[in-house]
Amino acid sequence: MKKYYRVAILAIAFLFILSGCQERNQNVDEEKEVKETMNPSVQIDPAIDLSSEQMTSIIIEFKTKPAKIAVLEAEAKGIPLTIEEAKEKVEESHVTFQNELQTLLDKNQVPYTVRNTYKTAFNGVSMELPANEIKRLAESSSIISKIYPNKKIQLDPPISPSDQR
Repeated sequence: MKKYYRVAILAIAFLFILSGCQERNQNVDEEKEVKETMNPSVQIDPAIDLSSEQMTSIIIEFKTKPAKIAVLEAEAKGIPLTIEEAKEKVEESHVTFQNELQTLLDKNQVPYTVRNTYKTAFNGVSMELPANEIKRLAESSSIISKIYPNKKIQLDPPISPSDQR
């Protein structure tokens, strides 16, 4: 009789473990499907509420490095790259981004404004668009690296020795 109970308990435990594995595999498949639909190379700051319909000011960093940085990185890797070639790649990234804006936002009648373009110390743009449209832009873009909220940051001045008394 004890042997019968042991077999029954083992069978129930086995079924319980098996159902847990199937559920975990289903969750892994769902996560994989979500990741495949999003562009994994674009990082969006979690401080941005992507469900909001409000106009949101953001800064977009492109994958292409600014010209001087690209030349230095290429030199460190032993790859020949002139400053003119690097500047051309920066310009191409901005043209490509403008084309993506037309394809993704203009055709879908999404309101947006490009406020500034950056090409020297940082390669990207600052712009305003509805927060819920940021995902559309990030998922379809081949040149965007990161998206940050556009906000002012103020540093406190360092404490001088005379202030410490």
